Amino acid sequence: MHRRGVGLAAFDRQEQSKRSFAVLSAQLSQAQVDQLHAQLNQFRTALAHFATTHRDSIRRDPAFRHAFQQMCSSIGVDPLAGPRKGGWWAEMLGLGDWQYELGVQIVDVCVSTRERNGGLIEMEELLRLVTKLRGISGGQITEDDIARSIKTLQPLGVGYQVVILADGRRMVRSVVKELDEDQAVVLAIAQLQGGRIVEDMLISGKGWTQGRAKAALENMLLRDGLCWLDEQDEEYGKAYWVTSAMKWDM
Repeated sequence: MHRRGVGLAAFDRQEQSKRSFAVLSAQLSQAQVDQLHAQLNQFRTALAHFATTHRDSIRRDPAFRHAFQQMCSSIGVDPLAGPRKGGWWAEMLGLGDWQYELGVQIVDVCVSTRERNGGLIEMEELLRLVTKLRGISGGQITEDDIARSIKTLQPLGVGYQVVILADGRRMVRSVVKELDEDQAVVLAIAQLQGGRIVEDMLISGKGWTQGRAKAALENMLLRDGLCWLDEQDEEYGKAYWVTSAMKWDM
């Protein structure tokens, strides 16, 4: 009986110790959470002061804006997110409206050029046309600004997406259709040729069969509307012009 009593007492002490440690752990955890909230509020205040102080520079200077975005990205903050995702950032900096305004201008250019390029435009060309549309008062923008705005258009479900070619160049697609691998190769070659491409360029340059080269070009012409056919080409008699790889004055 004596041994049993000691055993029960030890068990009670063990249970009491567990409860004490649990209470202490909860207190420490709450203290850490409170400290973290205090640090985050302090950091938020400092970052908000910096953002409002340099608001015009962030909106107008692309280099400054990029550096600010990189700083925020390193700590998991997205200052250019929309009102639902960015909350006080969008309201404080006015960058939510700025981002959506840029998105509307991107849509304007993509829609107005879709008839001639089939809904696929080179990023450099899109940047040039959007910059022209914005005018001097719109401030300077970069390809990264356009890429970020295109992300805000994705919920519309209309196919706006940045497509990266094998050579690293970027295209913007504004229709709901995917580029296959052969089309990506054709685009890359056409851009080097100012938009013009013939079957022999694919056969000799890429080792394609004539059937594969013809099928890829015909699909881009007839199925996807991404190129035009020139049946009076001086050198080959027939050539294709990939409209998204051509330079346009607008």
